[in-house]
Amino acid sequence: MTRTPWLTVTRGTAPLLVSIPHTGIDLAGLENRLVSPWLGRRDCDWWIDKLYDFAAGLGATVVHTAISRTVIDVNRDPSGASLYPGQTTTGLCPTETFDGDPLYREGEEPGPSEVDERREKFFVPYHAAMQAEIDRLRTLHQTIVVYDCHSIRSVLPRLFDGTLPVFNLGTNDGKSADPDLQAMVGRIMAETGESSVVNGRFKGGWITRHFGQPQDGVHALQMELSNRGYMREPEGKGAPDNWPVPYDAEFAAPIRATLEKILKTAIAWAQR
Repeated sequence: MTRTPWLTVTRGTAPLLVSIPHTGIDLAGLENRLVSPWLGRRDCDWWIDKLYDFAAGLGATVVHTAISRTVIDVNRDPSGASLYPGQTTTGLCPTETFDGDPLYREGEEPGPSEVDERREKFFVPYHAAMQAEIDRLRTLHQTIVVYDCHSIRSVLPRLFDGTLPVFNLGTNDGKSADPDLQAMVGRIMAETGESSVVNGRFKGGWITRHFGQPQDGVHALQMELSNRGYMREPEGKGAPDNWPVPYDAEFAAPIRATLEKILKTAIAWAQR
């Protein structure tokens, strides 16, 4: 394992790299510039690191940042271009929450030079670590899988209509992973009896699209989970007194078992 104050890389030898880019709550000193620290952390992918803490035990390599997506979102195009043209989304250095609430006090938003500084300080090292581990694993295996872990609130009218399925698998419309791998994971999701979709509202962010290069033996999947699948999600936007709810291992056990099956399947597929 290698660790900096904000970036942790746990090295394994299985043909699987697990990316955890959005569980960070470190606001990098921005607290006094934000409307509130709680608001700055509300859109965190809460407890995803706990939900997948079995991954290293399977031999997977895990790359994890402690920096909040409010500081910089390492799953966005570094140029700032939208990954979902025509649809509402948040940017590289967000200035508003998923609900459209301003993150910063008036006049405290980051300007272009500060965005560039954050990109160099946090985005570039995260992606350099990802690339280094991909290169290392490719010396061990002809084929590897990059699995990018995410979660989001089940109802977010500004981002999507209705209630999001529990499982949302993204492969950039089939461009980032072999169709057989996509189908295998799709079947596992369907067998749970929970709602699921492949390449629906969430097709995969920058990590999936950038690193998923099947022609080079690197197949990338993004798994976006609805929060209700593993936590007792409150209704509405949540408030400081009820969000986030504590991690409950017993409540999360069923979906955790499914996720473990998915990762084991990905490893076995890559080894074949």
